[in-house]
Amino acid sequence: MTRAFLGLGSNLGDRWAHLREAVEELRRVESVTAVSSVYETEPVGGPAGQGAYLNAVVELDTARSPRQLLELGRALEASAGRVRLERWGPRSLDVDVLLVGDLVVDEEDLVVPHPRLWERRFVVAPLSDLAPELAPEGWESRLAGHVIPAGSL
Repeated sequence: MTRAFLGLGSNLGDRWAHLREAVEELRRVESVTAVSSVYETEPVGGPAGQGAYLNAVVELDTARSPRQLLELGRALEASAGRVRLERWGPRSLDVDVLLVGDLVVDEEDLVVPHPRLWERRFVVAPLSDLAPELAPEGWESRLAGHVIPAGSL
């Protein structure tokens, strides 16, 4: 079994419901060991005019490979009605494979650790809730952007 982390985000529709349903489904099919607090954040990149995101990180104890976790994430996105129209566009649910143990993957559609993991406050804040030992020292003063605690799932 491997310790893995998935990032969840939503800025379309019932954002809370999309996150809750994704976590419930993960609990049905995986060994979820922890779920971070939920944070509300402004969009980073992508088209102007998007609504705010809700973001969280889920920790798993899994036997799945990074590729299998990506497929699981895409299935969760499809269940939430995600339609991929534009890069970094608004979405009902986004699931990113952040870390899978110490595995490194560099493929066209899958990079692990996630390539922008340590640049994004909306990922590092919830990840540090679960695994503060993984967050780079001093990240709070180095990463741009704001996150607002919004509650828990």
